[in-house]
Amino acid sequence: MFIHGLWVHASSWAPWMTMFEDAGYAPVAPGWPGDAESVDETRATPENQAGKGFDDVVEHYRQIIEKLDTKPILVGHSFGGTVAEKLLGMNLARAAVAIDAAQIKGVLPVPIAALRSAFPALKNPANLNKAVSLTAEQFRYAFGNALPPEESDELHELWSIPGPAKPLFEASVMNFAPHSPLKVDTGNEERGPLLLIMGGQDHTVPEKITKATLKQYRHSSAVTDVEEFADRGHSLTIDKGWPDVASLSLQWLKDRGL
Repeated sequence: MFIHGLWVHASSWAPWMTMFEDAGYAPVAPGWPGDAESVDETRATPENQAGKGFDDVVEHYRQIIEKLDTKPILVGHSFGGTVAEKLLGMNLARAAVAIDAAQIKGVLPVPIAALRSAFPALKNPANLNKAVSLTAEQFRYAFGNALPPEESDELHELWSIPGPAKPLFEASVMNFAPHSPLKVDTGNEERGPLLLIMGGQDHTVPEKITKATLKQYRHSSAVTDVEEFADRGHSLTIDKGWPDVASLSLQWLKDRGL
């Protein structure tokens, strides 16, 4: 089950789904609550994403998982990676690959680049219950900084959608909120394996955040691995280099008997 993050539509997983299907998996890629079937439809109805918080997204996928015949393997990007971590900690998945996953509660570093990437949503408190879109320029900074501008702009045109601002506001105060929805059961000894993948040039989720996330799992004996693509930014699941990331994920699953 593929889980997208903020500002990118679920249909962007289509090439991954083909590769995973060819490898023997049965892939699905449900959108977030409020997403429409297509990019254009989702752009036309931002009010459907507005006000959705992190718990709403987690509950949405929990309900989908409960209707499956077996626990899925989760592959998530950005906030989708954080959703995957949360669901894995709840023992609702066999394993998870979290790619450039957003911060979980307990992760303290907040690099300037990450703040700038989130600024289009966080700059106005009135955005809390709104859906916010990125301009092509904002997308180039947050997603496409390691790409030629033309490729970044093409990806923005193909896949960008409005995203609810609420998860970003929740993340900004999570370490001061005792019951933050972004708290993950990192001490769970019974969960399945987890692979964290980071892009070394990522502005939205700099590698410092992924390294700090890895430390949160140090008290669990469950498998937690980490891999880095040193020259990649936040677009690593959708840009021309996506096959490298997908192939590494498939090999890791194979090595783990999954």
